[in-house]
This record gives sequence, structure tokens and C-alpha cells, in this order.
Amino acid sequence: MVVTGLGAVTPCGNDVPTTWASMVEARSGTGLVTRFDTSAMPVRIAAEVKGFAPEVRIDRKLTRRLELFAQYAMYAADEALQDSGFVADSDGDPRFGVYVGSGIGGLAEIVHGSRLFDAEGWKGLSPFFIPRALTNLAGGQIAIRYGAQGPSLCVTTACATGNHAIGEAWRAIRADEADIVLAGGAEAAVSPVGLAGFMVMRALSKRNDDAARASRPFDRGRDGFVMGEGSGILVVEELEHARARGARIYAELVGYALNNDAWHDTAPAPGGAGAARCMQLALRSAGLAPDAVDHINAHGTSTPQNDVTETAAIKTVFGDHARRLLVSSTKGVTGHLLGAAGGVEAVASVLALHQQRVPPTANLDEPDPECDLDYVPNVARDVPLRVVLSNSFGFGGVNAALVFQRFDG
Repeated sequence: MVVTGLGAVTPCGNDVPTTWASMVEARSGTGLVTRFDTSAMPVRIAAEVKGFAPEVRIDRKLTRRLELFAQYAMYAADEALQDSGFVADSDGDPRFGVYVGSGIGGLAEIVHGSRLFDAEGWKGLSPFFIPRALTNLAGGQIAIRYGAQGPSLCVTTACATGNHAIGEAWRAIRADEADIVLAGGAEAAVSPVGLAGFMVMRALSKRNDDAARASRPFDRGRDGFVMGEGSGILVVEELEHARARGARIYAELVGYALNNDAWHDTAPAPGGAGAARCMQLALRSAGLAPDAVDHINAHGTSTPQNDVTETAAIKTVFGDHARRLLVSSTKGVTGHLLGAAGGVEAVASVLALHQQRVPPTANLDEPDPECDLDYVPNVARDVPLRVVLSNSFGFGGVNAALVFQRFDG
């Protein structure tokens, strides 16, 4: 399986080139919330998408039917498809699939609809209320637009959503159920209820006076994640199908695994045991030994628990080789995009291989003593890369790991 197209909408860029440039230059996309009043809240920062103009890629009439998370997904999918050069059959293609998920989906629409119902009764609701609220309508609308009549799946596994969607697309192609799949995640939960929900869990950074530096994975001074939004979409394609149409190939997708900690609703298992098993299973599926991996795009959320347990899990899986790995978290730049995180980080992993450049962990000034690996602090590194592993973990104990390999033709 190969990756032939990339699309992204993120807090640091509304396309792949701008997002990647921000990642490698460690330019943060976080700041004070601009969409609603946070003056009474302990947390007043987020990683918002900026200057988003959906009409650039989406018909205005269709935009009205799409909740913001679905607009992000459609926009990123269009970029990925154009990047891939694939033109779908105008009559529909039963070998073309869409696997796009979201962790929270149409949260803002549900809250808005509930307020209208309370104020005006059933007559206050829009006929678009249910289609805009449903999480699977992002992928559904993408399929309708491009005639993708093949396998369709909406994954909702919290912050592991993007990786699961991409991995399940890989499985569908391996099972000969599709030749090409748009896969990834989208999220737009930066809203009063969304922000407050994570805030009352004490999961968010309160570094309001230093927003650009609030997301600081693996740093001693980290105090929680910065809530973000956006979408990351890949075109995953069967190799011979890609070759037959002369597609440019960014990288191979050679391994995938998923499992569950079965431990706690929000906390990772002690020592990162579930994450370690997931990485081991992903490497087994790729037929690779641990020492084949050069770089890990870490889940790296900037929360006290995750960063320590992920570090421990990496040491468990890689042993002495862990000290030679380049481990970085792009969340220092993007914030935590929740269900979109895996998709965006898969884009970063693929570009790291394609350009032989490891994006840095931004804002890592003083490493936590328990986080003692090479996290590529603040400055990108140009090094030979053969294999990249990308981690995503989520509430409910869900874990997902993808393994990408440099394509040699």
C-alpha cells in the first residue's frame, strides 16, 4: 500500500505546504480563543483554524449542509485528491472508498440545535440539523461529491480516530475490497461546551499569558494539552493501481495495529503497557524489527501522564534502540486536534520520509527527567529516514499505530 495524496487543514495552515512549513520551523498555531468569550474561564487558549474560506474548495450551497468539522474534512479531502492526481469515474467507482472519522463530530450543531429547541420548540430546528450533527456525514458527503461507491466507514475512537481510519483503509485494500481510499480524521470542537468539557477534566493547559508556548510535549513545565481543530486526509492506494496511472508515491504504508488498555476511561495504563503492545503489533504486521525504525511521530500530548507513559512504552518496545530513535511531537505546533490528530500526524510522518526531515518538538526547553529520549527539541533535523512509526492514543484506552516506509520505486 502506498500514499499518493495529502490534504490538511490545521491551526498553522489551511493546506499541506503551509502546515508542513510551520511544523519544521516550529511556528505555533495556538493563541487566545477568538470565536467566543472566555473571560470567565480558567482556560482562554486554543489552536483555532484561521482564515478558513471553505468556498475555495467547496460549493457554497454544499457548505451550508456541512457542520464545520465536515467542511474541514471535505476541504482536506479535496486537496488530497487533487494532490494524488486521481480522477474518479463520473458515474461512480465501486473500488474507491472513504474512511473519514471524527472524535466528537457535530458537537457545536447539537448544542446550537438544543438551544433553538428550548427557545422555539421543534419548529426552531433546521432540516439540516441531523445531517450536520451526524459524525459519518463528513465521509458520506465526500463520497457523494466524488462518486466513491466503495467501502465507507466512520471511525469514532477519540484521539486515535485518524490513525484507526487510515489503518482500516489499509486493511480494506489488503482485503481487495478497494483500490484507493480517502482516509483520515476531522474535528471542530473548539466551542464553549467543548473547551469547558476538557477544562473541567483538568486536561488543558492554563498558560493563557504564553499561548504560543503552551503546548510543550515532554517538557518539565507542561501543564496540559491545547485543544485544536482541523483535518488530515491521506489517499491510500494499492501499489499497482498507483503505478498503472503514473501516480507520484510519497511513501509506503506497511503496518498497522490497534488494541485497548482495558484499564481506565481517560488515563493510560501504567508504564504504557497497552501502547507498547500496540507498537509491537504494528511492527509485527509490517514484518520489521524494532531497530528498523528511525523516527516516531509521538502522540505527545503535553499532558503530564501521556508523555511519561509514552516514553516508557517506547523504551519497552525498542530497548537500547530507543536512545537512537528520533522521537518528536508536532502537537507543540498544532495543539491537540483530537480526532483529527492522527490524520494530520500521518501527513507529517509521510512528509518526514519523503523529505528526509524530522519535524521538531516545539517549546521543549527543559525536558522532564522521566522523558529522557531524543525528542528533537525546537529545531528540525535532516537525517536519512527509512521507517517512521506514528502513534495515536485515546480515551477509552484505545491505541493505534501506523508504520510508514520510504518508497524506493
